[in-house]
Amino acid sequence: MALIGKRNRLPFVREATPGFYLDGGFLGEILLPGKQLKARPAVGALVDVFVYRDSEDRLVATTAEPYAKVGEFAYLRVVSVNPRIGVFLDWGLEKDLLLPIREQAVPLREGAWLVVRVALDAKTERIIASARVNRYLSLTPPTFVVGQPVKLLVLGESPLGYNAVVNHTHRGLIYFSELSGPLATGQALDGFIKAMRDDGKIDLTLNGPRVGYGRIAPLTERILEAIKAAPGRRLALHDGSPPEEIRATFEVSKKAFKQAIGVLFKAKQIVIEATGIRVP
Repeated sequence: MALIGKRNRLPFVREATPGFYLDGGFLGEILLPGKQLKARPAVGALVDVFVYRDSEDRLVATTAEPYAKVGEFAYLRVVSVNPRIGVFLDWGLEKDLLLPIREQAVPLREGAWLVVRVALDAKTERIIASARVNRYLSLTPPTFVVGQPVKLLVLGESPLGYNAVVNHTHRGLIYFSELSGPLATGQALDGFIKAMRDDGKIDLTLNGPRVGYGRIAPLTERILEAIKAAPGRRLALHDGSPPEEIRATFEVSKKAFKQAIGVLFKAKQIVIEATGIRVP
């Protein structure tokens, strides 16, 4: 099944004058223009493509990689303005990305740069951009652990430092005291979780992993190895197991165990069930 706004590995079905048709599941056949591939694939061969809609609202595929996919934030440039519709952004594909008027936080001119979130319009199934980024930043408590490496996108300056999008999901703060110089809006950075506050706020740092994550990382490897070596690739331990059972198996506290399986779950390396943990 093809997902709009995401990369997909779709089976080749047939070739026609416009190009190559791929099986998009319930979305039907999806055209990959001929210029996108050098040679005709074998029938059934999987082709790695990004799926979106062209200027005539038809589903099409491309082997090109956009600057951001649905569900991600990016810093993009306005390339044209339509007063009745909105502005169009360069996102690395032939068809520019529409930022509708309703999704603009302030009026924009050609050449302007701004942070947006790429989204799929629920009514039209068209990929659009939104500059109303707060709407898409999760308020659900994250499962990050102290010292965990994360991807950051700077949103802008605040009285205490710089706000940044963390792993395309949450907002965090890099304090001025953590920096040797200024940052720029839209700057992409590799960072680390410095602290998880009781009020849900996230403190960030650019200065390398902290001790907490250094303890957790080897434990995640041990847990993953133990699951893979267990019968059925499953362990009868979970975040509700008694501390004594966890310590008897891994010689760590229940808190450390829960942090480690949280990291593995976030990385989609394990599945947490009511009676145990297993690999997908």
